[in-house]
Amino acid sequence: MAAVGAPVRVPVAVACRVLGFSTQGYYKWLKQPVSAREAEEQELISVLHQLHGDDPEGGYRVLADDITELGYTLSERRVWRLCRVAGIQSTIVKRKSRYKSAGEPVHDDLVNRQFTADGPNELWLTDITEHRTHEGKVYLCAIKDVFSNRIVGYSIDTRMKARIAVNALEMAVAHRGRPTGVIVHSDRGSQFRSRRFLKALKRHGLRGSMGRVGACGDNAAMESFFALLQKNVLD
Repeated sequence: MAAVGAPVRVPVAVACRVLGFSTQGYYKWLKQPVSAREAEEQELISVLHQLHGDDPEGGYRVLADDITELGYTLSERRVWRLCRVAGIQSTIVKRKSRYKSAGEPVHDDLVNRQFTADGPNELWLTDITEHRTHEGKVYLCAIKDVFSNRIVGYSIDTRMKARIAVNALEMAVAHRGRPTGVIVHSDRGSQFRSRRFLKALKRHGLRGSMGRVGACGDNAAMESFFALLQKNVLD
């Protein structure tokens, strides 16, 4: 009989089986355990992969901003190194290839250039425009109700990331009393194909719609608003 208080020795094979580890993996870890820094970098790479999935067109600078917003303290240089190790890179390497590299649509085109509605909160159009200032570029994402021809939500940011589209959508939903079933039509920009935007649509019970690559006519009513904004206000 074992003495009272004496430690109970459990065979390695039994312990590994109970904990869900392989015996081979345990002994491999004993020979070369993962350092605290390696574990930290594995966690950071996992977070960067998730952020990149939300905004695949963003480069390492965008990811550095995003991960900082989550409370991590990383330099752009370290983010660049981690992205290089993990093979994370923007889906758009050169601006010239932007439309060629646009991803597959995540929604059918429910509008087909018929920019009409019989009542409010039936069809919303959304897009993002860029404006140069003396302090750098700013981006505007706006959402327009086709029936009233009014802007019901918008967001301005210095980065053209998924959050700019999500913030504009959240404003529109709040201002219009949280309607459901609204068709939200956009182009194939990565912001509107991002997981964050798709989750926001689903969360609010909205229906996504998406035009073709580089076909301005598929969202002409929104392009017209941006043209008027540029000419009558910004210029």
